[in-house]
Amino acid sequence: MNTLCDETDWKLPWDGGCRCGQVRFRIFAPPLLAAACHCRGCQTMTASAFSLSIGVPVEGFEIIDGEPVIGGLHGPDRHYFCAWCKSWMFTRPDGIDVFVNLRVTMLDDHDWFIPFAEFWTSEKLFWASTSAVHSYETVPPIEAFATLVEQYAARGICGPG
Repeated sequence: MNTLCDETDWKLPWDGGCRCGQVRFRIFAPPLLAAACHCRGCQTMTASAFSLSIGVPVEGFEIIDGEPVIGGLHGPDRHYFCAWCKSWMFTRPDGIDVFVNLRVTMLDDHDWFIPFAEFWTSEKLFWASTSAVHSYETVPPIEAFATLVEQYAARGICGPG
């Protein structure tokens, strides 16, 4: 159910994991932002039109079982996968150590998810659309993210439960 709520209503922690269950994680903090990315890289990595993710504060994210491995991008931005089933679970962007970009569909309960922002619409498939409130042809300047995070928190889609 999608309901407006404040930070106290998030019903944390949330659990999730890869498709086969060998890697499990727990979320202890509300997401900073919910997004869809239409870039060609995400299209390729997901074998779909876009990827869906939430930015989770680093201190609110913990691997509780298994050991993810680096796959996809092996450079400064690192994509993490399950070594067995190859599920793309999360990304740690280079130079940004305040959040983990988690594929929201890895959560055990992700029916609540609505993208608030969408990125790289200049590369999107012509038929792909989302209900995102904010849309960017590429990635917005870093200074725009503070406003996005503030607006997302004020909107308060409160997650599972």
